[in-house]
Amino acid sequence: MHVYRFLTGDDDSGFCHKVTKALSEGWVLYGQPQYVFDSAAGKMRCAQAVTKDVEDQPYDPDKKLTEYA
Repeated sequence: MHVYRFLTGDDDSGFCHKVTKALSEGWVLYGQPQYVFDSAAGKMRCAQAVTKDVEDQPYDPDKKLTEYA
């Protein structure tokens, strides 16, 4: 099965750590990162899709995506 996550956050080191943690857990970057200016907050926001292939596991909508190994 192919699992998909869309990571989001402020454009800061915390977001970079979130993506780095996902990569260290076997997730792979999918597509280009996206950026948008949040005018209400006065901040840049980031997003990055990541995917992971997991075998022998059925999809369970109640399971957290981070629990797929």
